[in-house]
Amino acid sequence: MHFDATFFAFVGLVIFLALIVYLKVPGMVAKNLDARADQIRNDLSEAKRLREEAQQLLAEYQRKRKEAEADAAKIVASAEREAEALAAEAKAKTEEFVARRNALSEQKIRQAEADAIAAVRGAAVDLAIAAAEKVIAGRTDQAVQSDLFAQAVGEVKARLN
Repeated sequence: MHFDATFFAFVGLVIFLALIVYLKVPGMVAKNLDARADQIRNDLSEAKRLREEAQQLLAEYQRKRKEAEADAAKIVASAEREAEALAAEAKAKTEEFVARRNALSEQKIRQAEADAIAAVRGAAVDLAIAAAEKVIAGRTDQAVQSDLFAQAVGEVKARLN
């Protein structure tokens, strides 16, 4: 029997396969593959759990953002209302102040006019008295002046009593 190289290669392969089966290499490979599959399965479930948690956090933050935007809108609206109220109040106070100042100015003007009229009248009276005095002094003698003076003093006494 003549054995060629193919036969020896076949025998080597059979011994190699028997040795692999004897050493339980397929079981170890299957066990490693199963462990790797379990690890992948665990990683996938962990990733799914993390994704769901991230979605929940995202939804919560979106809800909080919407609430914050609503609160900000309320604050802005409140500030606008308050600013409008302050502006209206300031306008009313300004108008009231202007009206009071105008009334006070008009009152001062009327008082100044009355004072001016009184001063002019007083000056006119003083001038008329001085003119009358000169005219009377020039036209009357001492006896008439004494009678006029006595008559004037009597009138003043009558008015004062």
